[in-house]
Amino acid sequence: MNAELFLSASSGVPMYRQIVDQITAKVMAGDWPPGHPLPSIRELASASQVSVITVKRAYAELGNAGVIVTRHGMGSFVAESTELPVALLRTEFHQHLDALLACAARLGLSPEQIRQALDDAQSAAPTDSPRGNMP
Repeated sequence: MNAELFLSASSGVPMYRQIVDQITAKVMAGDWPPGHPLPSIRELASASQVSVITVKRAYAELGNAGVIVTRHGMGSFVAESTELPVALLRTEFHQHLDALLACAARLGLSPEQIRQALDDAQSAAPTDSPRGNMP
């Protein structure tokens, strides 16, 4: 099975995090649908030239997040939840929102200035976004 992941030792991002991010992105984009089998830990470690421990850590994190499920003796698969991509996007949205608010606080921006910046950014954004209003 082709692992379809592209890892870079020079990116500055830990290898396990690159694996987590890339698998999560594939699930969110629908490239790997629910039930899609993941490469075995050993296969991915060999194909990516990383340690088995690195892949194990990534799979454990993905499992804890509900992105994948591991069935003893069968392997790991994308979780069957049809709401998973939306839940992942919501989580990512809130992480970015938290980072935005922390940055705004460091800049000393008022709530009104934050709202205005969001309104300005939304006005400038393309209107054909498929995600629409996502709370």
